[in-house]
Amino acid sequence: MNTQRRIRVMLVDDHAVVRVGFRMLLETGGEVEVVGEAESGEAAYREFAQVAPDVVIMDLSMPGMGGIEAVRRLVLRDQARILVLSAHEDTTHPQRVFKAGALGYLSKRSAPEELIDALRAVAAGRIYVDAEIARKLAAGGIGAGNALEGLSEREFSVFLKLAHGESVQTIAQVLSLSPNTVGTHLYNIKQKLGAGNQAELTLIALRNGLIDA
Repeated sequence: MNTQRRIRVMLVDDHAVVRVGFRMLLETGGEVEVVGEAESGEAAYREFAQVAPDVVIMDLSMPGMGGIEAVRRLVLRDQARILVLSAHEDTTHPQRVFKAGALGYLSKRSAPEELIDALRAVAAGRIYVDAEIARKLAAGGIGAGNALEGLSEREFSVFLKLAHGESVQTIAQVLSLSPNTVGTHLYNIKQKLGAGNQAELTLIALRNGLIDA
């Protein structure tokens, strides 16, 4: 009889149907137990201590603070082991995710077997990167060395929200910053990226595959 302790997982995705699908997939083999779910980074941050998972499986594109900021906060406060499962297959997102402290990055298109492999690795404290993304990273990536690399972590978070059309006031509230601070970040972002307005920031994000058209 297999007495090995199951890997305790918390699913974080804003789509309930996605969470249901991954719960069924993960629990089929008996190696994983889904002990909690959250629909946002804020909810994951609130509920992490109560759920106490071995691994958090985190989506990136969520309302509110978003996945990257949630990763940063959970790692900083709880030393959480986080596997990001994302539709983004560029290289900028995984670079930011790993800088924020996540241990794994996997494309949502990956095979179920690879998800389990990634989960085992992250639960053991090892780094895991999707094979295709790892190839892109090794080759220099899409837009490697471009101006986006010059943004700080906070500037990148603000940039993504601006690119999605969110207002300075909304971003300030979500990221717990003053509007003046967000305004300063906006000024610095436009200077670094050579953008004249928010629409140009959206175009930059689209061209670099950071947001969907």
